[in-house]
Amino acid sequence: MRTAAVLPSSVGLAARMVAGVPERGEPVVVELGAGTGAFTSAIQERLCGRGRHVVVELNDRFAAEIARAYPSVEVVCDHAVRLPAVLAERGVGPVDVVVSGLPWIAYTGAPPLIESVARALAPDGVYTQFAYNWTRWATPARRLVDGLRTEFEEVVTTMTVWRNLPPAMVYVARRPRAAQAAP
Repeated sequence: MRTAAVLPSSVGLAARMVAGVPERGEPVVVELGAGTGAFTSAIQERLCGRGRHVVVELNDRFAAEIARAYPSVEVVCDHAVRLPAVLAERGVGPVDVVVSGLPWIAYTGAPPLIESVARALAPDGVYTQFAYNWTRWATPARRLVDGLRTEFEEVVTTMTVWRNLPPAMVYVARRPRAAQAAP
């Protein structure tokens, strides 16, 4: 239930997930639930040595493997709900992009994970979350989408990535409302 994936995500899904990572500047990118690193690799390619890449991974085995494979990535073994505190402990200010590979089950409980993500993002920040097509009508998925619409001004669903097993799509949420409420 904590991993929720039978196979690593495809290159095509990874490309959709990281499309919001700016191609210029020094962006701060946070990855939640890196797993075996399919999105980590795509983020690193997109950053090309620029910016800052922080991974928050609860599974200590996955965290150790990501840290070993990607020495320039800051890997934190912690729960994603603690994202604002985790970032503050590392002196990380507002984040440009959050890429989440977390399963739907991670979005239940309090405080809500989507709220934590929204609080960590810059006013023009982007949050991406993938979902398998066959799960998008399930109650947890509908709850997640409702949460995204509550916390973000814009929520777009990409077309299906059919060359992923199972097929998946990406929710792209922009402009967190929490950032607008901050002084």
